[in-house]
Amino acid sequence: MKKIILTWAFLCTLGNLAMAQTERLDYRERLVFGLKIGANYANVYDEQTDNFKADPKFGLAAGGFLAIPIGKYFGVQPEALFSQKGFKSSGSILGNNYNINRTSNYIDFPLMVSITPSEFLTILAGPQYSYLISQTNTFANGSTTIEQEKAFDNENIRKNTLCFTGGLDLTIAHSVISIRAGWDLRDNIGDGTSTTLRYKNMWYQATYGFRF
Repeated sequence: MKKIILTWAFLCTLGNLAMAQTERLDYRERLVFGLKIGANYANVYDEQTDNFKADPKFGLAAGGFLAIPIGKYFGVQPEALFSQKGFKSSGSILGNNYNINRTSNYIDFPLMVSITPSEFLTILAGPQYSYLISQTNTFANGSTTIEQEKAFDNENIRKNTLCFTGGLDLTIAHSVISIRAGWDLRDNIGDGTSTTLRYKNMWYQATYGFRF
């Protein structure tokens, strides 16, 4: 009988340790801060300029996130990211051909609702506010005219943009692999100038993060 009791106590202890280990690794009900870095694969859509076709380009994505639980299976996740978007393109404007590589540097603030069906998977979606901090154009065609360059340098560019974003977080211990897709809901200019390229940004994003 004594051996049975000792064996039972030993098994209960192992069970409690296993449960404690599982609870320690399950972050779903904990406030979690993390950092992430990765890349955007960006392009534009809803173009409103004749003879303009864009190709995607890669850019940097890096920043931090805060996972705020509302129960075990739901929560909100605000993030702050430096995010490079843009496009590569060739076409004709003002009667002349051009080749351009545009890089648009944004600070993105997504605020997503999170659903966590398991400790390894989080589904996220929600609005995003993006602020344009800088934009550069690199012309590959040496014959590009000053008039063309001015047409690309829109003086009334929209710096404040509302977007929609969503994706998945895959988590293993402290590591987080994030996959996102996003779309601007407003175009890049506000004055309707016909000679300036009008479009909305879209992007796919993959990052690796570490949560604390």
